[in-house]
Amino acid sequence: MMMTTKTTKRPNLIVFFTDQQRADTTGVHGNPLGLTPNFDRMAMEGTHVFNSYTCQPVCGPARSSLQTGKYATETGCYVNGIPLKQDELTLAHHFNETGYSTGYIGKWHLAGQEPVPQDQRGGYQYWLGSNVLEFSSDAYDTVMYDNDNKPVKLPGYRVDAQTDAAIRYIDQHKDEPFFLFLSYLEPHHQNHSDNYPAPRGYEGRYSGSQFVPGDLASLGGTAHAHLGGYYGMVKRIDEALGRIFDSLISLGLEEDTIVMFTSDHGCHFKTRNSEYKRSCHDSSIRVPTAFIGGPFRSGGRLQEMISLVDLPPTLLDAAGIPVPESMQGRSILPLLRGEREGWPEEVLVQISEAQVGRAIRTQRWKYSVSAADANAWKDAGSAAYVEEFLYDLQSDPHELNNLVGIESFNDIASDLRERLIRRMQEAGEAAPVIEPAAQRGSGARRASVTELRKKL
Repeated sequence: MMMTTKTTKRPNLIVFFTDQQRADTTGVHGNPLGLTPNFDRMAMEGTHVFNSYTCQPVCGPARSSLQTGKYATETGCYVNGIPLKQDELTLAHHFNETGYSTGYIGKWHLAGQEPVPQDQRGGYQYWLGSNVLEFSSDAYDTVMYDNDNKPVKLPGYRVDAQTDAAIRYIDQHKDEPFFLFLSYLEPHHQNHSDNYPAPRGYEGRYSGSQFVPGDLASLGGTAHAHLGGYYGMVKRIDEALGRIFDSLISLGLEEDTIVMFTSDHGCHFKTRNSEYKRSCHDSSIRVPTAFIGGPFRSGGRLQEMISLVDLPPTLLDAAGIPVPESMQGRSILPLLRGEREGWPEEVLVQISEAQVGRAIRTQRWKYSVSAADANAWKDAGSAAYVEEFLYDLQSDPHELNNLVGIESFNDIASDLRERLIRRMQEAGEAAPVIEPAAQRGSGARRASVTELRKKL
């Protein structure tokens, strides 16, 4: 009698990656405007990574970490403009080796030139991208480059143009396991105009003060001018996510596909420095993240502190691909099985360009240090730092009262200092000297918001 072996199709994987999206743009993080019904459903029916944080709030460095599972100081891409090393193993290399078709559509930001040469594309087999999409395109003028580095102009609003291309890729690869990395620019600002160009008619829906997060309501920045367009871009992004889900259903791929949604960093609208990110604050580092499909179905809400560097090993683990020891993050799949012992109680954040800084974020505390004598664009790290921020996120979720240097919090700062140094060493950095902040009286707590405004 002939024996037959039942085979199980390997899952397809799609990374739906946005740029500069705050976690509180989503309904599951408290936004009341109904911007993200598709993400919210994904989070509720799949696995919601509630405490999700970038490891580097700058575009290129964060992307290097998401491709490799390593901190930016290990990839060498610690500021924008440093190409990813050609011998660095990316997600594409690991999926290629196991027989997957791999595709990349959208913003790359890890090469040294435009168009991106083949040897700087991180091993992706199919390519339709731009190194810096905000420079090669505009909201209604989407230009990217194909495998032969020929410019391709795609019709429609940029989000829709990229989504159309992604759906074509999915349809063309529906009979083979594929890994698709779909990297949007939205809701990042358009650099040449310093504006958030939503689709026509969308900005007006959300202009005004319908919902202004507490940090922006207190500190202002450019939020009141830009939130309408920003929210409009988020709305269209979520509609694109819905179209991806619709295409999977129509092609019979819904049961065979894992989708991960995340962003590279948040947006503080020039409230914390002269830019939109590059700071330790949750508005800059907390991002919306969720998975659906495969082992992530009905996974619930994870409360553990999870970093961007944990996402690459999670994707490999979900596909049944061994996680290489070179990755510094860890798969979250054990958390879904209730295996929580040994999971870190904090995430590490490396900060560049605005400063050479380091921070940790726990469930309750934020602790950040800065290297006063370092060059923020040239130095990957420093041997010496000074304490800069300490926030009690339980009583001060919008990070308006800086407690650093207040005597009654010195013991907490000391503990967090030791934890930060340990996490930096685990990330491959040398143990630095961290100088405690100058001591202040307890009355300094209430002055911190006023002081911050004076600095802006």
